[in-house]
Amino acid sequence: MRENKLRTLWSEGKGALNCWLNMDSSLAAEAMLGCDWDSFTIDMQHSLIDWRSALTMLQTLSQGDAPILMRVPWLDPAWIMRALDAGVYGVICPMVNNRADCEAFVGACRYAPTGYRSWGPVRGLSYGGPDYFHKANETIIAMAMIETREALNNLDDIMSTPGLDGIYIGPNDLSISLGYEPQFMPKDPEVADALKRILESALSHNVTPGIHCGSAEMAATMTEMGFRFTTITAASRLMVAGANDAIETARSMIGN
Repeated sequence: MRENKLRTLWSEGKGALNCWLNMDSSLAAEAMLGCDWDSFTIDMQHSLIDWRSALTMLQTLSQGDAPILMRVPWLDPAWIMRALDAGVYGVICPMVNNRADCEAFVGACRYAPTGYRSWGPVRGLSYGGPDYFHKANETIIAMAMIETREALNNLDDIMSTPGLDGIYIGPNDLSISLGYEPQFMPKDPEVADALKRILESALSHNVTPGIHCGSAEMAATMTEMGFRFTTITAASRLMVAGANDAIETARSMIGN
């Protein structure tokens, strides 16, 4: 089965910089493929990407060797299995709040006897390789999103779920759940403490910690803290930031 290079990086104790694709565009995916990302995530929760576009993006990104993940809209086994059947090498699942949620999520990612994933990898087989059935359970990555107060109260139960590979923090939803405004880099002490608690719990359970970042600087800071999977904002925001930098530079030079 095709190598999952995220697992390789993590086994070497290295961090990964993840590209977050939230634009309904195979052209944007192709453009990002030319950059030095360690992985790609197609966001099906907070984007306008539909299944047809997602498939085209998957096919485009498959020209490279960086693993492709998908954030599914919710904890729905049908969505999770369909994403995996389409050939993604990892699933990021929102709003995993307790042990039962996590068990349901992980189970949907694994074939029996460790899970209840149904057989039918219509594209996963051709992308992954002929030994897909025998290697999928150990190759696919299951990452649960920790983004609520309830999840904070159940960290040990979630992190100790057999088969959980990683967790992914959504700082904005976590902040909202704790009673604050959305924020990437934590401004409030309670939010900062929550990030630290989640990180420490993940590391103590040998679960790879990941986080959504609002800037390259934040990604570097989070990596130094111990996170091993960091997203530098989203493709649409990177495009706008690049455009604004170009406009500002041009206006400063022409005095307009």
